[in-house]
Amino acid sequence: MSRFLVNLLQPERATHVVDVGANPVDGDPPYKAMLLQGLCTVTGFEPQAQALAELNRRKGPHETYLPYAIGHGGPAELNICRYSGWTSLLKPRAAALEVFPQFQSNATVESVLALHTQRLDDVAELTAFDMLKIDVQGAELDVFQSGVERLKQAVVIQTEMSFIALYEQQPTFGAIDQVLRGMGFVPHCFAQIKHWPIAPLSASNISPNGPRLNQLLEADMVYVKDFVQPVTMDNEQLKHLCLLMHHGYQSFDLSARCIDLLLQRGALPTDALERYVAYLNNGA
Repeated sequence: MSRFLVNLLQPERATHVVDVGANPVDGDPPYKAMLLQGLCTVTGFEPQAQALAELNRRKGPHETYLPYAIGHGGPAELNICRYSGWTSLLKPRAAALEVFPQFQSNATVESVLALHTQRLDDVAELTAFDMLKIDVQGAELDVFQSGVERLKQAVVIQTEMSFIALYEQQPTFGAIDQVLRGMGFVPHCFAQIKHWPIAPLSASNISPNGPRLNQLLEADMVYVKDFVQPVTMDNEQLKHLCLLMHHGYQSFDLSARCIDLLLQRGALPTDALERYVAYLNNGA
C-alpha cells in the first residue's frame, strides 16, 4: 500500500478504528491493509475469553483489545453459542431457526454468562475515534445509543444488520437505519450481502445451477457522515473519511469529494485533487 494519500493529506494523527465484537471469525476486516502499514490504530472489544485470547495472540503494535461487552450499561447475559459467531446478548429466535434450519446447530446456546455491559461513551480507555466497526449479533442498536457523544467524532460506521430478525427482540434494518440517519450518517455501500434459502429448500437439495434462492438475510453496511452537508465535519474528519474510503472500500469518488472540500477550505495545496486523480489513473 502506498503512503501517497496520507502524505498528501497530512492528518494530525493516525486513523483510529474501534471494533466492537472483534471476534476474528469472518475474515479480514476492512481496515487490515491500513493497520499493516501503520496508517491506523485499533481498539477492539471482545467479551468471549477464547476469541479475546486469539486476538491478543495475533495482534500487532497498533492494536489494543479489551474484554468489555459494549451495550446499554448495566447487567446482562451473554448467550454463548456452539459457534462463537452466534454468541450474543440476545437469545436466538426459535421461529427464525425453523425457517433457516441450517443455523440451528451453530445457534445452540451452550451456556449463559452473567456480565456487566459498558456504554461506549463511558469507556475510560477509549480516545476519539474515526471508524466504528460493529458485529454484535443483533445488539447493535444498544451500542449506537450508548455512544452518541463519541460517535459525533466518527465519520464511518460499518455495521452488520439483519433484514430478518434472527434473535429475540432484535432491531432490524429499518430501525437501525433511522437511528444512524438521526446521528448524521447516511448509507454509502454494502461491504457484504448475505442471501439465504428458506426451508424446505436448501443448498443441499438445490443444484448450484438450479433456481435462485433470493431471501435477503443480513448485510454488512457502511454508513458515512453526511457528505452532502459537510459543514458537520471539520478538516481532520474529512481527512480520515478520505483515508478510510480510499484504503478500506476503494470508494475513490468519496475520497475525491473529501479532497475537493478540503481544497475549498484552503486546507490542502491547490493541486491536491489533480495529484489524486493522476495517482488513481496511474493504477493506485
